[in-house]
Amino acid sequence: MTYRAPVRDMLFCMQELANLEAVSQLPGFEEAGLDTAQAVLEECAKFNENVVAPLNWDGDQKPSFWKDGAVTTTPGFKQAFRQFAEGGWQGLQHPADFGGQGLPKTIGAACIEMINSANLSFALCPLLTDGAIEALLTAGTDEQKALYLPKMIDGSWTGTMNLTEPQAGSDLAAVRTRAEPQADGSYKIFGTKIYITYGEHDMADNIVHLVLARVTGAPEGVKGISLFIVPKYLVNADGSLGDRNDVHCVSIEHKLGIKASPTAVLQYGDHGGAIGYLVGQENRGLEYMFIMMNAARFAVGTQGIALAERAYQKAVAYARERVQSRPVDGSLPTAAPIIHHPDVKRMLMTMRACTEGCRAMSLVAAAAYDAAHAHPDAEVRKQNQAFYEFMVPLVKGYSTEMSIDVASLGVQVHGGMGFIEETGAAQYYRDAKILTIYEGTTAIQANDLVGRKTARDGGATARAIAAQIEQTEAALARSASVHALAVRQHLQAGRQAFAEVVDFIAQRAKSDPNAVFAGSVPYLMLAGNLMAGWQLARALLVAEQRQAEGTDTAFMAAKITTARFYADHILSQLPGVRDSIVNGSAGVTDMALEAF
Repeated sequence: MTYRAPVRDMLFCMQELANLEAVSQLPGFEEAGLDTAQAVLEECAKFNENVVAPLNWDGDQKPSFWKDGAVTTTPGFKQAFRQFAEGGWQGLQHPADFGGQGLPKTIGAACIEMINSANLSFALCPLLTDGAIEALLTAGTDEQKALYLPKMIDGSWTGTMNLTEPQAGSDLAAVRTRAEPQADGSYKIFGTKIYITYGEHDMADNIVHLVLARVTGAPEGVKGISLFIVPKYLVNADGSLGDRNDVHCVSIEHKLGIKASPTAVLQYGDHGGAIGYLVGQENRGLEYMFIMMNAARFAVGTQGIALAERAYQKAVAYARERVQSRPVDGSLPTAAPIIHHPDVKRMLMTMRACTEGCRAMSLVAAAAYDAAHAHPDAEVRKQNQAFYEFMVPLVKGYSTEMSIDVASLGVQVHGGMGFIEETGAAQYYRDAKILTIYEGTTAIQANDLVGRKTARDGGATARAIAAQIEQTEAALARSASVHALAVRQHLQAGRQAFAEVVDFIAQRAKSDPNAVFAGSVPYLMLAGNLMAGWQLARALLVAEQRQAEGTDTAFMAAKITTARFYADHILSQLPGVRDSIVNGSAGVTDMALEAF
């Protein structure tokens, strides 16, 4: 089965939910209207369907391998990456000043979904480069930007982020990699970094590592961490490549999934010290790295949506072909394709609804990001920034957890054949698992949502979003169609459940943190479910109007059915989740540790 990019649904979300027209009126994005979006998405679809997607299975079967310090990627990856770079895809949403196309995140996010649907392992290389570019744009000097960004944006060089160490894991306060100042203003870097995605490969001329390390004499904990550029090959003043730097890949990991993506162990300074260059100010490295991490977290959420879409497409194709058993209603006299069976349709609808809900949520968040950065009104920028920041842990946490459920359903639709590697359904299930772990586990996203995004402002941002949802409820009530009223009922109950949890967190976060954080992941899942359901409710309202106008009626009818399914089967779960958060902490916290 081949991948087909869901361009029609992406454009619907952009135009009708993310308000692409408003985005195209922002300074700098004047050319980024619907015509541009459609042209870019169609071209992106062509490239990913024809060039990148065919390599996905090969990457799983013939993964990258390490030998004598060098990594050889899956056959075909190097050539595909060259085409990716020549097509300008790396620079899609980066500034034109450095050779990018300067398109809004609203369009870029859809393209990121496509490449990840086509081939998750391949897409990880440009994903990390995007994050490194963002960090340098924010904190790099003019000289650093001029030296590194054009080559990264045109795909000649790639980027990495180096946080994790063997003893540190997600606790960056425990980082031990050290940086020794040199007389010429550079630093010598010594240490070991693990889990470095594309930390070594053969697809680009240079790799620009962004590395967290402690300058000699820096304070303990996170306040003493600085950020450094440590290129694989040193870069001369004229931009040409110089000597090999003292950073070496000593192994790559053997993983459950994303096998074609080399996950490197990098050793810095075993031969006298790796040359590094400070980014920004000393001891502010974590602040800068969070720029990369936030960009990467949103992108990983998009990966979850992408993988769910691919698993859904494969499951639908199999369900249309696999013949087994007569329909229970007797509508056919002989065995039928399994797509006729109600439970198979239920599974496919779950996959479809979850994927479309999360896609809509992510594109609406991307539009808020664009407004937060480009809108001329400071107050509008502030409101959109608060909305976007609230959404990031939901896009990352909910969409990736969703992708595991969807990929699992994909295996289930295939039955026994799904458990056989040759069908390919199992690859999506295996690949999906990493998404809830890297760039901050689901619990880390939930802690961020509880602490920084909800408790810190006393729930003000969350309540402002709930007020917007209420407006959608009112519009559903005015519609008065049977579908709109059913969706409104579940959306209202979900929004009320969300509001009660927000109040619980605002009131108890300081006085009883264990009770609040015992429900942090359920809160993230409740909020993500609600936001996705809200966007599908908005989609239903648009689809009803377009259907009445006679526009694309089959597509609009499917939108209405999908929204109704989501409300009845997924959004309807939220009151029970609220009860587990508000009343269920004792069951989590009371068990004696020795009883485990």
